[in-house]
Amino acid sequence: MKYLVVYTSCIKTALHQALAYRLNFTLSLLITLGSNLLFPLVTVLIYNMGASFPGWRFGEVLLLQSIFVLSNGLAGVVFSGVLWSTMQHVREGSFEVVLLKPSSPLFFLIVTNFDVSNLGLFIGGLVLFGISLTLIATPSIVAFLSFLVLFLAGFAVMAGVNLMMAATSFKWVGNSRIPEIFESFTNFGKYPLSIFPNIIRGFASFIIPVGVIAYYPASALLGEMEPAVFLLILPCLLFLCFGVISYRHMVKLYEGVGG
Repeated sequence: MKYLVVYTSCIKTALHQALAYRLNFTLSLLITLGSNLLFPLVTVLIYNMGASFPGWRFGEVLLLQSIFVLSNGLAGVVFSGVLWSTMQHVREGSFEVVLLKPSSPLFFLIVTNFDVSNLGLFIGGLVLFGISLTLIATPSIVAFLSFLVLFLAGFAVMAGVNLMMAATSFKWVGNSRIPEIFESFTNFGKYPLSIFPNIIRGFASFIIPVGVIAYYPASALLGEMEPAVFLLILPCLLFLCFGVISYRHMVKLYEGVGG
């Protein structure tokens, strides 16, 4: 309970700090939102020109992409700050300050790095999600609950990967390009996995399960998901566990400035 109180207080502090410069905060939200709405716009153009993704109607693809934006926005708000803050502390040799705090380093970095700048992405995802729901058949309660379970599993993947990337900062200080590599692979999650070859579909489902970020939650809402898909929750949880364990392990190996 006390951890929730601390986290809530830190969120309020982050929002107050951002709102101290309201114009900058508003512009940041709009720019983040606008830049990430471009790829759904491409989908609109594709379907307006008479083309389509095989087996997927326009509203269904928009639903998938809104879930992708929503998941990325939520992960960015909660975890992206941990990566950049860890890199900065290790580079400047100030991680000792984090170690002196009366809490675990990981918890401290999560609660103090609530990334307000990604709220625009999260809000944009919510708006797109609401619009896409009006373009599909109303999902059943079971379908919606299945969606929530798989959405949380996809969020676990995003969280685990962010923590693994942050963990590498303790030994590989100049790793700012690693997030770009992962982002390139997550681009597969923007589109229906059914349009890709089986080898890519399998890799994106079991090895690095980016398909759980949007494709499988969208399929659940559309009522087109096989019960066996719930087995994918296991690799998602393994990703999260490995991210937490690897970060905590690398903290123990920290030796000072420069990693």
